[in-house]
Amino acid sequence: MALASVSSGPKDTAAQEVLITIDDKNRSVTLKVIEGLLMESYKSFKFIVQATPKDEGSLVHWTLIHEKLNVNVPDPNTMLQFAIDQTKDVDAHLTQA
Repeated sequence: MALASVSSGPKDTAAQEVLITIDDKNRSVTLKVIEGLLMESYKSFKFIVQATPKDEGSLVHWTLIHEKLNVNVPDPNTMLQFAIDQTKDVDAHLTQA
């Protein structure tokens, strides 16, 4: 298992994640948030990132699986923006190579 830290949004939503699964066949990884500000609002939070080959690149699909601590917790929209930003950063890095 590997740990990663993420932060996103105007309010820092730092989180510690652990790598749960690397699925080479489906070209996906699953990460589970284990601590940080996200865990103050969510009982559980996972990211699944899957890359599907398309033309000369790939199409990236992010799935966010979460369970809120209560109904008053807002949807994790800042994490959607984090996913978009991370995808753009990886794309920029790969197209420079």
